[in-house]
Amino acid sequence: MNDKRVHILDVAEQLFSERGFDGTSVRDIAGQAGVNLAMISYYFGSKEKLLVALIAHRSSYTHGILEELNRDDKLSPWDKIERLVDLYVDKIINNYRFHSIMTTHLPTIQSDDIREMITDIKVKNFELIKKIITEGQQQKIFRKVDMELTVGCVMGTLTQATLSKSLYCRLMHIDIHDEDTYRKKIIPKLKTHLKSLLKAHLEIRN
Repeated sequence: MNDKRVHILDVAEQLFSERGFDGTSVRDIAGQAGVNLAMISYYFGSKEKLLVALIAHRSSYTHGILEELNRDDKLSPWDKIERLVDLYVDKIINNYRFHSIMTTHLPTIQSDDIREMITDIKVKNFELIKKIITEGQQQKIFRKVDMELTVGCVMGTLTQATLSKSLYCRLMHIDIHDEDTYRKKIIPKLKTHLKSLLKAHLEIRN
């Protein structure tokens, strides 16, 4: 993917997260990105297709890492769970604008194709996470759990943390505009909490 196309996607992501999909025009994106409308039309065709390209751009990395985790025979199921937590915490906190689009603004989008695309991505990622948990169960390391709700608990915690940023900044005495300090404090906090949570939830107790 060339630099100009990535730049347009980055600008669109910022504007979609701030103004919503419906509140952002192609002209807004072009002006903020410093390109003409014809270039956006050339690369993407329409605002809806630009959003589809953004979702595919952000999601492909996660799917690839999950596939690598499943293929790595040197890692124990617990190692994979810890890597899984690291992956999602880093991805969501460091790309909070995209997560904001996915959780806050997408429900208002009328396109069935986009909703179906997102559901497909989530289902494919869920199946790869499920394989990691199943591996631990087969090795008698993890107990039987509700897979959907286990994954939902992790994702829900991350979503709550990102959507309640102003609350956490106040509780941790951080200026809401100080992004670096916020990330430095919230990322290890979330990783420690989620790993402990999954340890207690998945571990077989003798």
